Order: sequence, then structure tokens, then C-alpha cells
Amino acid sequence: MIDELILNALKEDVGEGDHSSLACIGDKEEGIARLEVREAGIIAGIDVARRIFELFDSSLKLEVFVRDGSSVKPGDIAFIVKGAARSILTTERLVLNIMQRMSGIATQTNRMVKMIAHTNATLIDTRKTTPNFRLFEKQAVLIGGGGNHRFGLYDMVMIKDNHIDFAGGVAEAIAATSNYLKSKRKKLSIEIEVRNKEELTEVIRVGGVDRIMLDNFSPTEIKKALQVIPKIYETEASGGISQSTIVAYAETGVDFISVGELTHSVKSLDLGLKARF
Repeated sequence: MIDELILNALKEDVGEGDHSSLACIGDKEEGIARLEVREAGIIAGIDVARRIFELFDSSLKLEVFVRDGSSVKPGDIAFIVKGAARSILTTERLVLNIMQRMSGIATQTNRMVKMIAHTNATLIDTRKTTPNFRLFEKQAVLIGGGGNHRFGLYDMVMIKDNHIDFAGGVAEAIAATSNYLKSKRKKLSIEIEVRNKEELTEVIRVGGVDRIMLDNFSPTEIKKALQVIPKIYETEASGGISQSTIVAYAETGVDFISVGELTHSVKSLDLGLKARF
């Protein structure tokens, strides 16, 4: 899947050819460029960059100085790439686009993970990702020390508010899900979102799920909810949780905290790929 994403991205960017490099640089010209760190954070995407270079021009040589997940600061050099100057220039923007975004996600994830390290809560991502870029974004969350929620619609059942409303209620949605999985002979974890204590009470009464998501509950409301939720269920806090509120949520005792802003509105880390002479 990684190769497919990279090749599609190269096709999108290069098209019939990188005319700027083809016009300015001779086909025999060799070059060296280095990935310069311009902002403190957690580096991510080194392995992806390596694969981009391999797929585009296998003769390019990469000398890596830091690993994915390493803390970096302005002035650090993440790697040096050597080989055909045209190839370096053509792949430059794709490498930077991916690494800057992945590093931004890893940095923010790591920052929030450290904030709740004194609790047992696990920070996880969501499906609020960039289309056709989800694999890299979720990989960056892992590099930053967080965890992944379901990857897509196919690897876990999540009964959300709209599913409940369309199905006719909590009990109806759970029953329909159970029947569906039995008919398809599928064993998937089931999570259900609850919006209030009435829906929570109904879920506990009906059972048949693995995780309960407490959506848009305040930390105080979550503490009260955890007092009545049987230990057999995993619990998750979700809904507008940010860096300013995550500690309060983690200290409630909830198992998981899902944060959409890890991927949908994170700031990229400032990196540059510059020719070296």
C-alpha cells in the first residue's frame, strides 16, 4: 500500500516529466542534498523518504543520521541523499510534503502523550484524516508514541449517533450489528458511541459491545459514568478534546482518549531539503 501511495503521488506531481530539472540540469550531473531541520520536534517519515528515493531512482544513496521518532532541533541534519541531481530535485517536494506533515503529527502526538504519561489513558487517533494519506498519518501517530484507532470502516464496528438514530435506538442498533456479524461470520470488535446517561444505561442493559465511547461528556460526567460502567467494557473519551483539556480527561480513569486534531489540523514541522556543495 505504501508503494502504491508513493507511485500515485509521483504520477500526480511529475506527470510527463519534471521540465524544470530536465531543462536546467544535465542527465550526467551528480548532486548531494541534505534534509535540514528548522524546528524542534519529533522526526517522522525517514523510512518513507527512503522508499520514495528507491522507487524513483534506485541508484540514489541515502545516509541517515536520525531515526523515525527521534527528537530533533534546528540545525540538525536528518539525512544526506546522493546521486543524480535531477532525481533529487524531482523527488524533493514529495519527500518534504510527507515528512513535514508526518513530523508535525508525531510532534503533537508526542507532546500530548507526555502530558498524560502519569495516567493509564492511551491517546489514539481517529478517521479524520487526509484522503489517500491516512496510512502515513496514522503511522506518524505511532511514531509519536500514540495508538491507532480503527484504520478504516472495515476493521472494526463503530456504532455512532447516526447509526443509532437510523436504526431506531441503541438496542436496535446493537441487535442489528450482532445479527449482521453472525450472518457474515465475522469477528470484529464493536464500539458504540453514547451521547448521554440514558443511552449509556441502555448500552449497559443490552450489552453486546466491547467499548463504550463517551462522546462530548465533560471530565466530571465521565467520572460519574465510569462508576457505573462494568469493567468488562473498554471506555473511550471523545469529542473536541485538545491539548488544553486532555489532562483532565486522562485523569478521569478512562482507557482511551481519541483526538481528531492529531491529524485533521496539525501544523507541519519546518524541514528543508537543500543542495550541499
